[in-house]
Amino acid sequence: MSSLEQLNWVGFYLYDGQRLNVGPFQGNVACATIETFSKVNVSEINSALHTGQALANTATPLSPELPLPHRRVIRSWLTPMTEGQTLKAIALLTLDSLLWLACIAATVYFENILIKVLFGIVAGFITGRIFILGHDACHQSFTPYRNLNKVLGRIAFLPSLTPYSLWDIGHNVVHHGQTNLKGFDFVWAPLAKDEYDALPPWRKALERHYRSGWGPVTYYLVEIWWNKMFFPNKKYKPAERSIFLKDNLLVSAFALIWLGALVASAVSTGQSLTLALLCGFVVPYLFWNGMIGFVVYVHHTHPSVAWYDNKAEWLRAQPFVSTTVHLTFNFYWGALMHHIMEHTAHHVDMSVPLYNLKAAQNRLETLLPDRIIVQPFSWKWYFDTAKTCKLYDFKEKAWLDFDGNKTADSVRVLLSPSGNGETR
Repeated sequence: MSSLEQLNWVGFYLYDGQRLNVGPFQGNVACATIETFSKVNVSEINSALHTGQALANTATPLSPELPLPHRRVIRSWLTPMTEGQTLKAIALLTLDSLLWLACIAATVYFENILIKVLFGIVAGFITGRIFILGHDACHQSFTPYRNLNKVLGRIAFLPSLTPYSLWDIGHNVVHHGQTNLKGFDFVWAPLAKDEYDALPPWRKALERHYRSGWGPVTYYLVEIWWNKMFFPNKKYKPAERSIFLKDNLLVSAFALIWLGALVASAVSTGQSLTLALLCGFVVPYLFWNGMIGFVVYVHHTHPSVAWYDNKAEWLRAQPFVSTTVHLTFNFYWGALMHHIMEHTAHHVDMSVPLYNLKAAQNRLETLLPDRIIVQPFSWKWYFDTAKTCKLYDFKEKAWLDFDGNKTADSVRVLLSPSGNGETR
């Protein structure tokens, strides 16, 4: 067998001209069935399978009635789009940083209150743009260089006052590693009816506010930033690491410099100190919290999105595809937010840089027709979703209101084959 040292499994192919059955065999991609839908070259398929890119090479859409292939196969379709570009990344960060500084300066320079507030809001939006760049850096997809990504990520996280290392753990390890898995993924995780009923009155009121459609700013500020990012206590801290404290001190120092610059500018120009702090710090920061809270909410909250409380079931549901939403806009808001709304592609493969997400999303939606939730945005849809998605029945895979009444159809979950070949 020395001549076959690259061989790591042996299986049987059953091909009837339309369907290729691979397995069962021992390996990462077990017992897969590939619909070909067209006459293909068998040798081409065999070759592609050995490189883990069967559907990528044949460019054949998968029937909506078939289980999804293994995540590694799906990721292989996006491999050509994972190359980072250092100069492009630095240029994007430089441009957005200059825009942010200009907007903050404008909140002091202009005397008209409405103009001050307007520039404060724009500064908050730019904060979101810069954060998305840091988000890419934290995923090691911003540039090809790991250490450079760490530096650029920490810089990009400063305007949002986000500690890089704590975000890395909470987002990369927890959220991406356990997306929509109850008890692990803590971001906008819905409560079951019995969990909600057991809450004290003040917490019930807070949950009602969070799920009202008006809650993203409060939710992110309290539940994510305050509890888990800004000097978290032992209950929320993932571990004791010196880097957590260092990153917290870094964003705190930046906040002090930011506030100090606003105070000095207001005093030197004879303007209201309170107004300078409100428009130059509070408004941008609150807008940013609302923006990120909204973005994460609409990515994982939808009548057609399932949540899970059983890890075995969650694994077989291919959650990296089925638990995210691609929100589309009539205007160029998706591009203005650095294409983070092409979110399915991001969850399938975090190594795809933001400037390639649109192409990656198109690839997935072509090869996986009717599998990916594509939702045109409107404020009516948003508030309808907030009205529908309050609590969750994990057994029935259905959203409930706060009284426990079913508000949406149960989500049909097509599970990948288990060890005994069963699907649901």
